[in-house]
Amino acid sequence: MNKTFSKTFVLSVASAALLALSGNALAVSLIKDAEAKLPAAASSGLATRGITRGPGIKQLSPDPSQDIKSPFNLKVAFEPRGGAKIDLSTVKVTYLKSPSVELLDRVKPGLTETGIDLSGAEVPPGDHQIRVSITDSEGRQSSSVVEIKVVK
Repeated sequence: MNKTFSKTFVLSVASAALLALSGNALAVSLIKDAEAKLPAAASSGLATRGITRGPGIKQLSPDPSQDIKSPFNLKVAFEPRGGAKIDLSTVKVTYLKSPSVELLDRVKPGLTETGIDLSGAEVPPGDHQIRVSITDSEGRQSSSVVEIKVVK
């Protein structure tokens, strides 16, 4: 085996290993261009009845009042109450378009009982609303809309 081939092979294997270890460092296409062009959902308002002690859902990043550029880090905190735990099998992440687009598979790499922490989320320019719904181990459900404003 010649030395040039050996060096190239070793460098290729090392590069592949670094990419594999980088995990969330790679960008994730959260919303595709075609999905962003769909019509807005009829109503994104959340119906609430009475007081609920369901888990809290808090958008940490990006700040909904700020215009951002893509890619960005998406961070949503889940706040269980009364000693309950978040039931990850009940998590729903839905892009509010008509028809709605289920995004759970795209956020799964960053999904834990404490929330969503997704680095390098790619979203086309525009105003986007994503509904996050969770249920705790006591069967209490909560939903919240994550607002994202992306500029070019």
